[in-house]
Amino acid sequence: MIDLVYHASYSKLALPQQHGFPITKYQHLFEYLLGHKLAIESQFHQPQKAQPVELKQIHSPEYVTQFVNNKLSSKAIRRIGFPWSEHLKERTLYSVNGTYKTTELALQKGIAIHLSGGYHHAHYAYGSGYCIFNDLYFAAHQLLHNKQVHNILIFDCDVHQGDGTAALASHAPEIITASIHCDNNFPSRKQNSDYDFALPAHANDQHYLETVEQALTLLIRLHQPDIIIYDAGVDIHQDDRLGHLNITDQGLFKREQLVLSIAQNSGIPIAAVIGGGYDRNETSLSQRHSQLFKAANQLFA
Repeated sequence: MIDLVYHASYSKLALPQQHGFPITKYQHLFEYLLGHKLAIESQFHQPQKAQPVELKQIHSPEYVTQFVNNKLSSKAIRRIGFPWSEHLKERTLYSVNGTYKTTELALQKGIAIHLSGGYHHAHYAYGSGYCIFNDLYFAAHQLLHNKQVHNILIFDCDVHQGDGTAALASHAPEIITASIHCDNNFPSRKQNSDYDFALPAHANDQHYLETVEQALTLLIRLHQPDIIIYDAGVDIHQDDRLGHLNITDQGLFKREQLVLSIAQNSGIPIAAVIGGGYDRNETSLSQRHSQLFKAANQLFA
């Protein structure tokens, strides 16, 4: 069975009624997977909380301390996009370490999936775009620090460029960053990943899938990573509120099949996070995120 990582704190955050972030999607996806027999309870692992001392190895110690103690400025909080609360702190610490746990499980079994993660807009000294600490870079750093691997590919297919990840990893040659994103989208000021594949607005399935296949195949050939950390954002979908691409349900499923099968055929463990996805209809959003789990079950179960 495929190892899955989830914690109940992920959706335990009270937000204003008209807030743009679908915070309940994590719990709804967890229930959707069980209800549609895409997973069973015994597959799930609970992470421990990331410790501030660990986060200070990749983020500004002052920023970490200010966030944990509710001392961030109102400007910094607005940039993050969430009002501060104890629940926000708890879910953040669990979720960040959840991605690291997912990578550890992937190294053991070949694949693991986190029902959260993809906080790629978090920079060294500030959070942005609903991202507080960068779980993708944190997981990669922990793997290297603990000498579990030698080099890592962060393959980011969220519709928004992974600017925080690119900036954090810019001086870490063992961490290869690649972002396939919509060019005319947030963030307005892009950073330089090791490899950026910027797509025009309204790119269709064929254009998108060709880019994903060629990019991942090239990156594996050039770098032979010990593990792939895959951000499987579904905000590429044509009906996503924040996406601007024209990817269909079928195209989304084919992307998951493509990425997972390339990793599998290359013998490289893959740790996936669900990344972004924005829809007020919880069932539609769960259906989109579930394509990753369907593809994984077909290939790895």
